[in-house]
Amino acid sequence: MQLYNTLSAKERAVLIEKAGKDRLTLSFYQYAKIENPQQFRDHLFITWNSLDVLGRIYVAHEGINAQLSLPADHFEAFKIHLDSIEFLKSVRLNIAIEQDNLSFLKLKVKVRDKIVADGLSDDSFDVTNKGIHVDAKKFNELIEDKDTVLVDMRNHYESEIGHFKNAVTPDVDTFRESLDIIEDDLKEHKEDKKLVMYCTGGIRCEKASAYFKHKGFKNVYQLEGGIIEYTRQVNEKGLDNKFIGKNFVFDDRRAEKISDDIIAQCHQCGNPFDVHTNCANDACHLLFIQCDSCKEEMNNCCSTNCKDIHALPFEEQKALRKGQGNSNDIFKKGRADYLPYKKDLRNIFENFKQADA
Repeated sequence: MQLYNTLSAKERAVLIEKAGKDRLTLSFYQYAKIENPQQFRDHLFITWNSLDVLGRIYVAHEGINAQLSLPADHFEAFKIHLDSIEFLKSVRLNIAIEQDNLSFLKLKVKVRDKIVADGLSDDSFDVTNKGIHVDAKKFNELIEDKDTVLVDMRNHYESEIGHFKNAVTPDVDTFRESLDIIEDDLKEHKEDKKLVMYCTGGIRCEKASAYFKHKGFKNVYQLEGGIIEYTRQVNEKGLDNKFIGKNFVFDDRRAEKISDDIIAQCHQCGNPFDVHTNCANDACHLLFIQCDSCKEEMNNCCSTNCKDIHALPFEEQKALRKGQGNSNDIFKKGRADYLPYKKDLRNIFENFKQADA
């Protein structure tokens, strides 16, 4: 029985183009107790593979986190299958704002320790004891309140290209880092301030809100469905859009445009630009922002060193990589020292502290 991909991304892309079908990109998550994640994973793979679902899905004892695409005409069958699973019945599906048939090119269903890599070893808090969920309308009202601290629970490379007005954007590489920073900087305001959080689709805030309640915060709120659902409600209900720039997404689209504002800059020349790319040197693969002019000049590379390596014949590049493993730059997400225009987001709570003084 097939429980893994048999096609490469390139082969899958050709098949999608030939099929000529519109595909839907969507995401969902649910915290739940799963007794046998491996068995559940295999069940999902077999069923979803038959529906031509592609994407990245994590399954753990604590639940499921899924980002995927599927043919639009298979959506009803997919929804029926979700509803047949007790804890996924009527689960909220975040439909992508901007659709792309090639957003995912493989079906990867993986068993993980957790559905979000939070780095937490504290099992004493109840993840279901979460903060108050608010819709777009209530969220807009809350963030205008002087007693509200609005915090972006995403990483620096996500908030760099788009965030809510007046949001605190922690300069962090991981979700885990932000938890300690936020708790420490707001420790004097656990009872008198409203802690309002948002992320891409809601999953990080779900755990963070429970964690901060566990840590003694009394007024904890989270944006229901994250930026994706917020944008849908703003568009459908004609609400004032408080988000500026693009929403970073974890598929081949890289981002969805929420407003026309460009708030980021090319990491190499400093010109306004907000499109991420990966360095073409396979030994580096750094994620960074590169404008079209620099892309042409640098041959889609992040540095002259990578440009020189990328220009070598493939076999020479392969020989250079042998035994070296991945460069640490692959994890830096734009932090490399040779990128002169990477924004410095330190002192993240300074504006809040000054306003509170």
